[in-house]
Amino acid sequence: MNLANKLTMLRIFLVPMFLLFIAAKDIPYGRELATIIFIVASLTDKLDGYIARSRNQITNFGKFMDPLADKLLVTAALVSLVELQLVHAWVAMIIIAREFAVTGLRTIAASDGKVIAASKWGKLKTVIQIVAIIAALINLSYVNTMLTTFADVSMGAAVIVTIISGVDYFVKNKGTIRVDK
Repeated sequence: MNLANKLTMLRIFLVPMFLLFIAAKDIPYGRELATIIFIVASLTDKLDGYIARSRNQITNFGKFMDPLADKLLVTAALVSLVELQLVHAWVAMIIIAREFAVTGLRTIAASDGKVIAASKWGKLKTVIQIVAIIAALINLSYVNTMLTTFADVSMGAAVIVTIISGVDYFVKNKGTIRVDK
């Protein structure tokens, strides 16, 4: 368990902490703390990748768990934002459905001993989703017309890039899916 993998596990641990603070109406500054936790967790994604590459410590565990940690964090945030009526349910469903579909594809590949690493589209999708979620979370505490517009536009961009990245994964890995007779 190298440092990069420990940071990935930290991100997974931060998900319930985020949920606790975003849902807690009685905790002073709970939503602000949730936003900070989300930002810190998001930064660990960039940091763990950098550490793994710079130290030549890329592992199959990291290739599998890092995207899973991202999906858990993003899904928790989107479901929370839907509950708080800051994101439409259909937006969250498109993003979450893509995450499940790509995870399924990775699982099928893993059963054949293959690892599907994150693509450039997948990485861009993650960045745009995180920016959109952070904007929505900040807007939750500090409602501002410009911020609301930015949050809405960035969430729209996240949906578009999410769809493109999902199609990209399936096109590039179409040989992974086969129907056995």
